[in-house]
Order: sequence, then C-alpha cells, then structure tokens
Amino acid sequence: MTAGTVRIVTDSACDLPDELIDEYGIAVVPLSIRFGAEELIDREQLSVGEFWQRCAASDVLPETAAPAPGQFEAAYRRLAGEGASAIVVVSLSGALSATIQSAELAARGVAEEIDVKIVDSRSVTLGLGTMVLAAARAAAAGSSADDIVALVEDMSARTKVFGALDTLENLKKGGRIGGAKALLATALSIKPIIEVVDGVVEQGGKQRTRSKALAFLVDKVSSFGEQVENLAVLHADCDDVDALVARLREVHSGEIVVGRIGPVIGAHAGLGTIGVAFQTRA
Repeated sequence: MTAGTVRIVTDSACDLPDELIDEYGIAVVPLSIRFGAEELIDREQLSVGEFWQRCAASDVLPETAAPAPGQFEAAYRRLAGEGASAIVVVSLSGALSATIQSAELAARGVAEEIDVKIVDSRSVTLGLGTMVLAAARAAAAGSSADDIVALVEDMSARTKVFGALDTLENLKKGGRIGGAKALLATALSIKPIIEVVDGVVEQGGKQRTRSKALAFLVDKVSSFGEQVENLAVLHADCDDVDALVARLREVHSGEIVVGRIGPVIGAHAGLGTIGVAFQTRA
C-alpha cells in the first residue's frame, strides 16, 4: 500500500479469505465471541476452524458482541500513522449489530487527525465481503474516499445473499430469525433457505433435501444470467463446497471468491450453512 491512499476498514463479519485481506491491506476490526462465560476475539484468539470444532463439542450456543469503539479508534490511528489520506469503513448491517455505532463513535474521536467515512453495507458475510473487496480494489486504483463511498452505497442496493441452512436451531436460539419465523413449523423436514433483504434475515424458500437446496442456489445465480457480478460462495465447514463451486462455474464465467463463514455469522446460521453472495449489474 502506498502512503496517501484511501484505506479500507471492515469488521470480522466480512468472511473474506485472509489472502485477499492481506493483498489489499484491509483492516479488519474483530467482533468477540462468547461461549458461556468465556469471551474470545474473532480471528485473533479463535480461528474459523477452532470455532467450528468448539461448536460441535459445545452444548452452549455461542453469542457475538460488537467491537468496542476503542478497537476501531486503534485501527484508524494505525492507518493514519501509515500515511492514509482518508479511511472508508464498510460495516456489517446496522440492523443486525451495533458494530457500525462503535465505528461511528471512534470516527468522532479521530476527526481532527483523519477523515473517516462509514457505510452500512446492509449485508452480512460475503455480501459485505464483496463490497469491501471492491472498495479496496478501488482504493488501490486511486479512487477518492467519496467515490468509494458512492461505489459501496450503489453496490449495497444491488447485493443478494442466499443461504441454505442445515439447521434452524442456531438462528432460532439466537433470536436473529426475523421474517424467517414461518419456517420453524416445518423445519424438521426441510432445508430452509434464508435471504438477506435490507440488512435483515428473511425467509427465502425451502427445499426438501440438501441436493435440492444446492440446486436452488445454482438456479438463483443462473436466473440473473449476465447480470451477476462479484460472485462469492460462503460455507460453514461444508464438504460439498467444491461441488457447488463447480456447478456455479457452469453458469458463471467470472471470478468466484470462496470464503468460510466465521463465528459472527456462523453463531447464528450454524454448521453446514452454504450460500452465495453477488451483486446484480447496474
């Protein structure tokens, strides 16, 4: 990263692969994960793999907590010290988390040192991640902070996220089910589909089997045809992710980013969740 460029900050709900975070110098402010009385910092004290191992072994449903404003402030000061000209924060949906409020409080604390602009992605996991990646690529190409904000706001309105859950248990216990309540009555016999709409989790349909749920995801991408851009596949330790990516390559010729669902989203969605995120072309 050259000095004087706009730098991008996000949170650990973005589920981007580490190699892309490192390549573009994206600063990731972690949420924390609680197993009972034990609190761990996402990505720092708890890897994605360790999180899923603990979920499998624990009877306690993990809980998530937003970062403190001080964590964002430390990230802003570090980037300013590295020569950033401005910072754009692309945050997890404000309808699902207080993370964006911490980012905004911290921005006020550093206002005299550096200009920090904050955008609510109104999305989660790689819906958020694809916006962060586009923002980082725009910053690397020399775009201004205002142009990057406009880009992300435009993408936010065109972002689709669909997930096929293996279980509704986590979502039900965590209270994040929103408009997906109607699925619960028949949850035992189906593979529920969730969709992120305007930053909240809604019912996206239901399929009888895992294979039909995967076919639904492929059909959903295929139905948008040439309009699909920035396609990503998200998964919670699924052994059928390669098969899904292979099927998507038959209907989509562009890049496909694959990311593991981390603790922030995984605590609510549960093991075995698999999904797609993309934008429809403007």
